[in-house]
Amino acid sequence: MASPSVARITRQARPILSSNHAEARKKVLALYRAWCRQIPFIVIDYDIPYTRKQCLEKLRSEFLKNKYVTDVRVIDLLVIKGHMELTEVINIWKPVGNLLNHFKDTYNPKPKDFLGKFYAGHE
Repeated sequence: MASPSVARITRQARPILSSNHAEARKKVLALYRAWCRQIPFIVIDYDIPYTRKQCLEKLRSEFLKNKYVTDVRVIDLLVIKGHMELTEVINIWKPVGNLLNHFKDTYNPKPKDFLGKFYAGHE
């Protein structure tokens, strides 16, 4: 069992940015709109081989990955990380390869058997 002082400390944890879910939701939607506004510039500046529509779909899927997060502190942390990522992309501090890693959906492991290596063109 935890001592009373430890229990008191854990109950006094304050939120990072938002005080309730409605405030956190507003911050998430503001971040989403900021990303949506920057997509056309990102496509032009980074010269990526994806259209604006494909980038918007990917952005939406990235936000929907965290749809079921309910803890306000975790939501705030994800919003902070999203703003940091957006700042890096806007200022072109992020290399193109790192930006394109978001579009990799699956990882295909290298084949281990002889025929798999042969068909894949590996030695």
